[in-house]
Amino acid sequence: MGLVPAKERGTSLVDVIEVILDKGLVINADITVSVAGVELLGIKIRAALASFATAAKYGLEFPSGTNIETAAWKEAQIGKEACPQCNKIVETEELLNVQCPWCGWVSAKAKTRLRAGPEPIPVLAR
Repeated sequence: MGLVPAKERGTSLVDVIEVILDKGLVINADITVSVAGVELLGIKIRAALASFATAAKYGLEFPSGTNIETAAWKEAQIGKEACPQCNKIVETEELLNVQCPWCGWVSAKAKTRLRAGPEPIPVLAR
């Protein structure tokens, strides 16, 4: 069976927005208006566009009044990454130490743990 050409999937606006929110977008611009070598107007623009999770990951400042004690905010603080097999987003600790809940992929670290057997339960002295 030979290779069959396939049309690449087009990029939609939704795909672009998803990438921007996932990775973030920073705009840094300095604009000056001068006449005969004399600067008349100077504008400095600093803007960042990202999801709250991405912004928190990179330590960006949030507007005053942002409540960071909510359950959603704490959920955004938990490290997550894509499973190498199914590409679904999973908590990093679960993915590395247990397995992917979506496809069952097991990391080398988790496999080593499984081969070693369960950890002994500590016995408390009386």
